[in-house]
This record gives sequence, structure tokens and C-alpha cells, in this order.
Amino acid sequence: MVGARDGRNMTKHNRKIPEPKHLFVERILELLPNKEDNQSYWDILKTQPVKSIRCNTLKISPEKLKEKLKEKNWIISQPWKKYPEIMIVKSSLVPGELGRALEHLLGYYYIQELSSMLPIIAMTPKEKDLYLDLCAAPGSKTTQAAAKMNNKGTIIANEVSMGRMRILASNLERCGVTNTIITRKEGRALTRNFDRQGIKFDKILVDAPCSGEGTLRSSPKTYLMWNPKTIKALSHLQKQLFKKSFEQLKVGGEMIYSTCTHAPEENEEVVDAMLTELGDQIKILGFEFPIKTRPGITKWKDKTYNERVKLCQRVYPHDNNTEGFFVSKFRRIK
Repeated sequence: MVGARDGRNMTKHNRKIPEPKHLFVERILELLPNKEDNQSYWDILKTQPVKSIRCNTLKISPEKLKEKLKEKNWIISQPWKKYPEIMIVKSSLVPGELGRALEHLLGYYYIQELSSMLPIIAMTPKEKDLYLDLCAAPGSKTTQAAAKMNNKGTIIANEVSMGRMRILASNLERCGVTNTIITRKEGRALTRNFDRQGIKFDKILVDAPCSGEGTLRSSPKTYLMWNPKTIKALSHLQKQLFKKSFEQLKVGGEMIYSTCTHAPEENEEVVDAMLTELGDQIKILGFEFPIKTRPGITKWKDKTYNERVKLCQRVYPHDNNTEGFFVSKFRRIK
């Protein structure tokens, strides 16, 4: 586990951040009502994010990559013993050095935030899977899944934006991913096409477009863009993406629904609505992570959610010195 206290020793204190909107401050206080807990949350946002990378095992082993990076005098740690491909660069680097390094350009590692790696850890894709990544760009989780599948099976990586699709294609090529087909289609329309063709998937990842509240450390502009109206609109879209995607699962197939936001409207509310609507077709699953997480919440504002949403996992920045995330896992049983 990457401790928040340890992480702060490596980061700059009191980094200047935009002033958060009053309503956002109130919402975080509702989520984290304990005074010390709440203050720890705001404190961690003022520190620089950890420099985390993922070894691309399609091209090199974690041991050999670590040796190469040590030759550059980089100090490397592997915080999660079960996942040696996940590394933290503890050295002070000049801006952009991590992305300009030869090892990165050759695709030996992928720069990826720690919490962003969690959905694929929960998913555990296999070599023979037919796998759908509905919102794939820039390719962090797609390349991670391809490595887990040893470039076998088939991944459909979808992205609606042409610009982001180009970035996705570039990252797949750099990482030597060969089991992936890229599609460009709005997510709901894509699943309808698959439905008409009778295509069903073993695994589906819906890393949904969201308000990004969990990315405040790496993307301070989120403070300025944050808007409760956007949250409401996204919640509606996320429910549609969830339902349409789930319908394309094989019986026995599994789906991950994840976001990088704290907003219950985009997390537990979506899960609660789908558990109700899909009834006996769906089962929510428990899973383990190598970091501290908190269970999904069952009450928010005037709404009460199904008790089973406690199986969802919330990741807060100050618990592990990461970004914020939300992950849930499901199986189609009928």
C-alpha cells in the first residue's frame, strides 16, 4: 500500500490550487464528515501526484525494466507485491523526463496513475476472452488488458472522438498491442450494432465519461469545470451506457463499471438503478484491491440505495496517495 504520509514526503507541500466551488466543498463534507478525514482530503490535493508507471509485459519483464531504470539512477519501488509490473518512480525528475525517456518511447512502460490500474485488476481478463472496452482512449486500460491477455483473445477498443482515437492508436502501436480492433462509434450506438449482429462478450469495461472529481491533483482545471448540472446529465448517460453494455454480455460474462469521480449520482446511483432495472439478470460481485478502499454508500441526499452497493469500492486520494476512483463489478447470470 502506498501510504499518504509516505507520499507527502516525496511531494511539494502547499501546491497552489484553484479555489473550489462552495457547493463542491459542501458535497465533500457530506461524503467525508469526519473533520480530520476531510482535512486530510484537502491537504493531499495540495501535493504533487506520485509518478507511477506500469511495465508493459508484452515487451519486457518488470525485473529487466527495473534494471534499465536503475541504470538511469532512477529510484524505483514496487508498492503492490502481487503486481510487480506496477512501479513508482521516487526520483526527482525534470519536467517531461518520464515521457521522453527511451524506455517510454519504446513502449517498455506506460505512464499511468495508480488508481487507473484498478479496474483491470478487478476485471482479470483472460487470454481467450472477447473483450469490449467501451470508452477506451487514451488506452491506459486497453494496453493493460492486452498485457494481461498476452496479446491473445480479442479486444474491441471504442472511442467516439477522432482526436482521442488517434492517441489510442498511437499508444497501442507503441506498446506492441496486436489483439485489438479500434472502433469509432458513440457507445450506445455501438452496442446496438453488436446486438443486431448477435455479438456477445466475455468481459466488458465501461470506464464511463464522468465529472472527474477524482482527478483534481493531476488536473486542477477540474475545479473550474465542476458543475452539478453536468453531474446530473452524466448520470443519465452513464445509466444508458451501463444498461446497453450489460445487455451485450454473455451469460456468465463479467462487466466493470468505473469512474474517476466521487459523485454518488454517477456511482452508487447508477449501480442502484441498474440492479433494480436488470433484476435477476445481474449479480454484483465483491473483489479485492491491494490498497485501502471504502465501501459504496447507501444514502445520499434524499435517496437510499440498495444495500448491495456496499460491494462497490471507493478510492479516496488521501487514503493511498492516489487519485480518486470508483469501481464496481457485475456478472450476467441469466
